[in-house]
This record gives sequence, C-alpha cells and structure tokens, in this order.
Amino acid sequence: MVEVIGLGLEGVFEIRPPKFDDARGFFSETWNAAKLAKAGISINFVQDNHSFSRSRGIMRGLHFQIPPFAQDKLVRVLRGSVFDVAVDIRKGSPTFGKWVAVTLSSRQWNQMLVPKGFAHGFVTLEPDTEVVYKVSAPYSRPHDRSIRFDDPDIAIDWPVPATEMVLSAKDEAAPFLAGLETGFTYQ
Repeated sequence: MVEVIGLGLEGVFEIRPPKFDDARGFFSETWNAAKLAKAGISINFVQDNHSFSRSRGIMRGLHFQIPPFAQDKLVRVLRGSVFDVAVDIRKGSPTFGKWVAVTLSSRQWNQMLVPKGFAHGFVTLEPDTEVVYKVSAPYSRPHDRSIRFDDPDIAIDWPVPATEMVLSAKDEAAPFLAGLETGFTYQ
C-alpha cells in the first residue's frame, strides 16, 4: 500500500510507493490516481519531465509557474539523490516563506508532492543524479518564475555549501521572495 506522509506544510507530502523485489529485479507502481485519491490527492498530470545532473551540488530552483499555468509536481529520483525543497509562496498564508525538505533517492524510492502555490527546488547530493517529475500544467515560459535559492528571509538549510553549488544563469539572477508577485493568495 502506498504511504502518504504530511511534511508540515499544507498539501506537501512525501509519498512512498511499494516496491516488490525478487530475483529478477523489482516492480513498483509509482503513480496510481485512484489509490492516491483515497488519500485525498487528486491531480491530473499532463507532462513528465526528466533531468540529469553530472555532479554533486547542481542547484535547480527555486522554480514555479504563475496561474493559469501553475503546476503541481510529483518528484522522484531514478538514480542518485537530491535534497528536495518546497517553499510556501501563497500571500497571506500562515506559513508564507516557510520551507520543508526531504532527501529523495533511488535507494529510498520516495517521492515529494509539491502543490500549486509552492516554489520547488533541489540540490544534487551525488554525481549522475536523474530526477523525473510529473506536472499538472505544461511548461509556459511567460509564466515561469524563480526565487533565489539562498534568500535570507527563507533561510533554507541546504546540505551543500553555496560555494560548491552550480547554478544556471537564470537561477543566479533570480529575485528574492520579498516584493515578488507570486500570483498566489492563501484561501
């Protein structure tokens, strides 16, 4: 049976699907809409994404898309491991600017569900890490936004020092959360 664990921010969950090993290898049902709907998670995913990071310390995030292309994300690791983070960016939320994290790895076979209204990012913890994630809306460049991974008001305790991280030009130029219009309001 799939295990769904709340991570302390509304709608953010660690999901642990069962994995059945035998002499041939393993089988795992990594997403089952009906079973997760019974746990209160009903999302229509429309796109799968796959990233590969060559080394430890690759930083990807903090990313989100504004409405009407806001995305729920279900993130898992096929090879290697990441420190995966969700940040509440819903204006007026009692947890606005707060973050939660979980280490996702191919060994633990766990996933993280990041709902709309949260920024998402990760740093790789080992070389040759592959991450796949489902999203509930297609990518839209005009709706794509970023927040600085090292925003002091959010104060994420990354396990890799910033001096050892490798960022894209987009992530290096990302603004801080304060004053940023996120497009999300707490309801």
